[in-house]
Amino acid sequence: MEQAHNTLESQRKLKKQGIISVLLMICALGAWVGYEVSQPPAAHHDEHPNIEPSITTGEETPATPQDTDDVKEQLDDHHEHDAHDEGAHEEEHAEDHAAESHADEHAGEEHAEEHHVPAAYSVLPFVALLLCIAILPLFHTTEHWWESNLHRFLVAAGLGLITLAYYAFIFGHGVHDHIDHTVSDPGIPAAMTVLKNALMAEYIPFITLLFSLYVITGGIAIETRLVGKPSVNTALIGLGALLASFVGTTGAAMLLIRPLLAANAKRTHVAHTVIFFIFAVCNTGGCLLPIGDPPLFLGFLRGVDFFWTLNLWREWLFVNIAILIVFFIYDKVMVRKEEAKAFIVEENGNSNFAMYGKINLLWLVGIVACVATLDPSKPFPGTDWHAPLYFRELLMFTLTMLSLVTTPSEVRQKNAFNYAAILEVAALFSGIFICMQPPVQILNVYGKTLGFDTPMKFFWGTGTLSSFLDNAPTYVVFFETAKTMEPVGNTVAGVSEIFLVAISLGAVFMGAMTYIGNGPNFMVKAIAEKNNIRMPSFFGYMFYSVAVLVPIFLVTTFIFF
Repeated sequence: MEQAHNTLESQRKLKKQGIISVLLMICALGAWVGYEVSQPPAAHHDEHPNIEPSITTGEETPATPQDTDDVKEQLDDHHEHDAHDEGAHEEEHAEDHAAESHADEHAGEEHAEEHHVPAAYSVLPFVALLLCIAILPLFHTTEHWWESNLHRFLVAAGLGLITLAYYAFIFGHGVHDHIDHTVSDPGIPAAMTVLKNALMAEYIPFITLLFSLYVITGGIAIETRLVGKPSVNTALIGLGALLASFVGTTGAAMLLIRPLLAANAKRTHVAHTVIFFIFAVCNTGGCLLPIGDPPLFLGFLRGVDFFWTLNLWREWLFVNIAILIVFFIYDKVMVRKEEAKAFIVEENGNSNFAMYGKINLLWLVGIVACVATLDPSKPFPGTDWHAPLYFRELLMFTLTMLSLVTTPSEVRQKNAFNYAAILEVAALFSGIFICMQPPVQILNVYGKTLGFDTPMKFFWGTGTLSSFLDNAPTYVVFFETAKTMEPVGNTVAGVSEIFLVAISLGAVFMGAMTYIGNGPNFMVKAIAEKNNIRMPSFFGYMFYSVAVLVPIFLVTTFIFF
C-alpha cells in the first residue's frame, strides 16, 4: 500500500510533523498579514493599489471600490501598468507620455516585458525540466534515483537557478514585479524579481490551495465493499467529475482516488482506470464554477461573474459523458484479462458504505469559502472590507491545522495517509514556476501575433499550451490576448464571450493532456504509484490522452465552435 509502515504510531508522528509545519507557515503568513495591516492606508494603497497575486500566475487584478480616482483613471488609460505611480505624477505622465524624459523612462519600464523579452533559448531550462520528468523514470539507472523527492527538488531547483542566472547575467533588462507593481533594475535585482514572482506571487498561493485540499480530504476515509467492475469504476469517476466543479479538482481527486484504488485492489490492470480518473476528475469535470479549476478562478479575479461558468454545462456534459463511455467500453475489454476472484465481494460484517472524519467536510467548505470570497482586489461580500495580501492563505492553513488537530490518527491510517504525493508536486512545481517565467513572458508579448481570431483557434491554442505550460498562466495569456481584440457579440469582463468560452474550455479540458497540465494530475499519479500501480511514463500517458481525448475534443470543436 501507500506506506509500508502505515501504523497508528507512524500516523501520530506524521500528525505532529504536520501540525508543526503548518504552525510555522501560519506564523510566517501571519507576520506578513500583520505587516500589511500595519501599513498606513494611503501608503498601503499606493504600494498595492490593485494587486491580487493570483494562483499560479501572479497576474494583477484591479481593485475597484477603494482605488483613488487618479488610480482608476490610470487603470483605464494604461491597463494596469502604472498603478505604482503617485497621483500628480500619474496625471502628468498620462497627459504628456512622449514629451517628458522622465515619462519616457517610465514608458520603457511599464512596457519592459513588451520591448525586452527573453531570448528563445531562455526556455531551455523549462524544456529540460519537462524532459527530466518524462525521461528519467524510463531508464533503469535513473528510475530509482528519481523516486526521491529530494532528487526531484534538486533537479527542479538546479534548472531554476539556471533560469535565474540568465536573468541576472544575460537578460540585461528590468523585470515587472507582480506584487508591488514596479520594474526592477537589470542584473541581480531582475533575477530576484523573477524569483519573487515565481514563488511569492505564484507558487505560495498555488501550493497552499493544493496542500490544504490534500490534507483535509486525506482526513476523510470512505470505506465501501465495492469491487472494481466497469460499472462501479465508471460511477466513481462520474461522481468525481460532478464533484470537481464544487470542491475543486484537487478536492474531488483526493476524496475519491483511494476508494477507487481500494475497489480495484485485486485487479492486475488498474493503470488505465487511474488515467481516466485523471482525465475526468482532475480536469474536465472542473469547468462549472471558478473554484473547480485554477484557470477559471483567474477569470473570476479578472471580472468574470462567479456563475458565468455554469453556461459551460453543455460542453461539460458532452465531454465527460464521452470520456465515461469510452472508459466503460475499454474497462469491459480489460476485465476479460482479470481473474474471477478479483471481483468477489468478501463478507466481513461491515456496512456497504462508511465515511469517517466527517468533520473535515466542514473544513473543506471553509476552503471553498476562502477561495470564493477572500479576493484582496474585491470587497468581502456585503462589506467594504478588502482582505490583506495572503490573508486567504493564512485562513486556509488555519483550516488545515484544524483538520490535523480534529481528525483522529485512526482515520488517516485508513487512507494510509502520508505527504509523499504533495511533496512530489511541491518539489517539481517549485522549479516549474521559476523555469516557466521566460516562456510565459514571451507569450505575453507575442501571443496576440499568433493569429488567434476564431473560437476554434483559441480553443486549440489555449489547450495545446495548457498541456505543457500549466493551464492557469496559459489561460491568462489568452484571456489578455482576447481582451485586445475587437469585440465580437456579447462581452464578459472585456472579452468576447465566444472567445472566453473557447479559452476556458481549452485551458480546463486540455490540462488533462499531460501529467503537468494541472496540479492534481501529478498527485493522483503519485498516490497510485505508492499503491504499487505502475503508471505509464510521461509519453506513455500522452499516448492515452492523444488516443482518447483528442478525438473527443475534435468532436467538441465541430459541435460547439
